[in-house]
Amino acid sequence: MSLVFDEYGRPFIIMREGQQEQRLKGLDAQKANIQAAKSVCNVLRTSLGPKGMDKMLSSPDGDVTISNDGATILEQMHVGHQIAKLLVDLSRSQDNEIGDGTTGVVVLAGALLEQAETLLDRGIHPMRIADGFERACTIATEMLASASDSFEYSVGDVEPLVQTAMTTLSSKIVNRVHRPMAQIAVDAVMAVADLERKDVNLDLIKVDGKVGGKLEDTALVRGIVIDKEMSHQQMAKEIVDAKMCILTCPFEPPKPKTKHKLEVEDVETYRELLETERQYFLDMVHKVKASGANLVICQWGFDDEANHLLMQHKLPAVRWVGGVELELIAIATGGRIVPRFSELTPEKLGTAGIVKEVSFGTTKDRMLVIEGCPNSRAVTIFVRGGNRMIIDEAKRSLHDAICVVRNLIRDNRIIYGGGSAEIACSLAVQAASDRVGTIEQIAMRAFADALEMVPMALAENSGLNPIEELSAAKAAQIAEGKPYLGIDCMNRGTRDMKAQGVFETLIGKQQQLSLATQVVRMILKIDDVIQPGMQ
Repeated sequence: MSLVFDEYGRPFIIMREGQQEQRLKGLDAQKANIQAAKSVCNVLRTSLGPKGMDKMLSSPDGDVTISNDGATILEQMHVGHQIAKLLVDLSRSQDNEIGDGTTGVVVLAGALLEQAETLLDRGIHPMRIADGFERACTIATEMLASASDSFEYSVGDVEPLVQTAMTTLSSKIVNRVHRPMAQIAVDAVMAVADLERKDVNLDLIKVDGKVGGKLEDTALVRGIVIDKEMSHQQMAKEIVDAKMCILTCPFEPPKPKTKHKLEVEDVETYRELLETERQYFLDMVHKVKASGANLVICQWGFDDEANHLLMQHKLPAVRWVGGVELELIAIATGGRIVPRFSELTPEKLGTAGIVKEVSFGTTKDRMLVIEGCPNSRAVTIFVRGGNRMIIDEAKRSLHDAICVVRNLIRDNRIIYGGGSAEIACSLAVQAASDRVGTIEQIAMRAFADALEMVPMALAENSGLNPIEELSAAKAAQIAEGKPYLGIDCMNRGTRDMKAQGVFETLIGKQQQLSLATQVVRMILKIDDVIQPGMQ
């Protein structure tokens, strides 16, 4: 570094090869990347399991989020390191594909990287480590499939689905009411599921919430709930046998596309202009009445003149309804979205048994409930809670439960939780590694040790002795040959996860192993960190 002056006498500093010190190569780059990933994983490790702790995240705007959902925590952390961003993408992928297990997949990736760091210190090449991990992942995935159980369910018997959804919700903030919440999630999915195709359209399930009440007041509405009210206080608050027109055009005269100017010089001209505008509004109202509609749902707003005319003609109306809600209303009621008044016909009207405005609490917050729709496949889960943070966390919890039930409809195979699946896979990988004569044997054993970190984290977060609990669970599985013996996190006196009713979806756990192994391989392959501007 040297201090020099330009032709005007202004000083500036020349940095000589200063940027090269920040460039990492080889083993240093790999260790730096592993340390960055481990730091993120250690944050989430304490949130794993039914006794996991929550994290409070504060945004620059002052918004506070409290959650133990791995995907939500990583999204809100706004990490800047490139490797940490890979783990954010890893958690997001698990959330998008499965919906649950976002914390576990990051904890597993961190455990694999911790084992990989030890092997790197022993001089093993990163690619041999990655190959051993992938070989072990294949064995573990096959072990999960062989240890899985299938259960039968039907529209009349959804108890197995409820039990699995309860396992998902047991680690959430709603765990004290996880039975009714699980029932709501299952009922919502079964309402929109196509059991013949084994497919579920989650777009038909809307989750909405309102501050007030308690979590027990959460309910499933066989229809649509929108956070709107009638546009005029004197309009009817309840419409039976509703026939609604769904409009994406506003109640107002069309505006010219070009710049225009209108000068009104006398009172008569102004009255003619006012009468013309009023007649335009009346024509719109008459077209709606002629179609047979007794309720107007409009995407856009309308001014007081149009609102007054609608009220005079006893035509209830709702304005400023969002586009997504508009589509859900159209699906549920069987109506068509109408872009122009000239296209409004009786065939395009949606129908519902009842549309009513419901008020809540002493503040009289109002919402619109549409029930008795001919196409009841669209449903709404209406969440109540003491404050906005509880409602947001309840929504995230219900989303996880809904995704788990959706996955069970696609594939009804389950495995048992409480760390039992990880212990069984660890024992299988250990046994298989003894038959491998290459250096991948060491990497496979390291993979087995990394799998044991998950039940150890469960025991630690439950206030138990992690090493003692893990050793006892492994010994029990080896002695009895039962892959469903795990960590008794809830202190129920038995390690039998089948008896405790702790279930996980097979495809969710297999996805966890696969995604974690892929990301670890990607991190191990990076041997040079180059940033823009480096020499």
